[in-house]
Amino acid sequence: MKEKFIKSTIILIIGGFLTKILGILNKIVMTRIITSEGIGLYMLILPTFSLFINLASFGFPTALSKLIAEDDKNNKKLVFSVIPFCLLINIILIILIIIFAPYLSNTLLKEEKTYYAIIAIALVIPFTSISAILRSYFFGKEKMFPHVVSNIIEDIVRLALIYFGLPFFLNKMEYAVTYLVLCNIISELASILILFFFLPKGFKLTKNDIKPSKIYLKDSLNIGFPTTINRLIGSFTYFLEPIILTNVLLYLGYSKNYIITEYGIISGYVMPIILLPSFFSNAISQALLPVVSKNYKQKKYKYTKKIIKEAIIISLLIGVLFTFIFIFTPESILKLIYNTKEGATYLKFFAPVMLLQYIYSPLCLSLDAMGKSKENLQITIITSIVRTVLLPIFALFKVGMWCLILSISINIIVETTMSLKKIKKALNCY
Repeated sequence: MKEKFIKSTIILIIGGFLTKILGILNKIVMTRIITSEGIGLYMLILPTFSLFINLASFGFPTALSKLIAEDDKNNKKLVFSVIPFCLLINIILIILIIIFAPYLSNTLLKEEKTYYAIIAIALVIPFTSISAILRSYFFGKEKMFPHVVSNIIEDIVRLALIYFGLPFFLNKMEYAVTYLVLCNIISELASILILFFFLPKGFKLTKNDIKPSKIYLKDSLNIGFPTTINRLIGSFTYFLEPIILTNVLLYLGYSKNYIITEYGIISGYVMPIILLPSFFSNAISQALLPVVSKNYKQKKYKYTKKIIKEAIIISLLIGVLFTFIFIFTPESILKLIYNTKEGATYLKFFAPVMLLQYIYSPLCLSLDAMGKSKENLQITIITSIVRTVLLPIFALFKVGMWCLILSISINIIVETTMSLKKIKKALNCY
């Protein structure tokens, strides 16, 4: 069992490394083609994009991975019980996005150039939802290779679309940003096709398999609903971030150009680099979820505790290495990847704080795997309030974009500390 976990982790780490490299290439190509203005606009709509993607999947990927790992249900019937409900949610969201797009762009984001990109989000979300559900099937089965291959193909397709297609839309920056969002349709379709290719030989569907089960749907919702509310709160906080930031800083006298440029530097340059090591912890977390689900249900609590500890230690060791690199060579890293030194001070400040973020992912997924989604929800509610309240408070001190950096940092410290306490409480008696 442990050997399978190690094998899954290695596959996901290698795959995560390759997709991270491709992601960096995507980011390099995109930033050098679209310039700082385009990056700023793209980063303004990214929280909205993230919010609707999380709403569209409704927490089903995590629920399916857990239920499939427990291996006491008809897995094909489980998946097809979820898909119709998920598509219904997607249709409702598409209608809502189209109706509220003008309000989101003009009133909340205060940038009319984001309108078409927000409309494009409506077209993308069904593809991301189906892709996430299919991946969850393989995660539950502890088959990580299909996920890795589909991710790599998805990034290659996206890179090609950006490199060859984006230059044709640079005459209007709002069209370029819209094109970046729409690229996800083709890349997600490629990912879905690859996942179908990895279905077992002789895979067959019967009428019974595709007939939705109310019991299976209820089981999925019992896990997925708290997970959705959890992610919804987190995404909504992220969604509010540029809105609060823009309005408060404009009120304090900062120019719109300063806000868009600096927010683009932090969100487009600094955060992707500082989160670079997270592919290790994400890989460990993804491999951890089915193992913890299965062993916790079988009441193998000591082994569950041991495997979570190992995941935390590995994530921390990898994080320490990158932390030193980010602290001592921030300009070099930014210059190498983005051909700029903008954001070096932010990167240097963030580095030690992000050590806690690197271990948060395995902690969060471990709680989900143990059926403690409500505990995760409690943590998210508290930390989201902390982050949202601190952002305008720090802004009033007229520290510019440091209000964002400080609020994110405190949020990370609080959420990781609380997660550690919840894990300890769940396993302390074993």
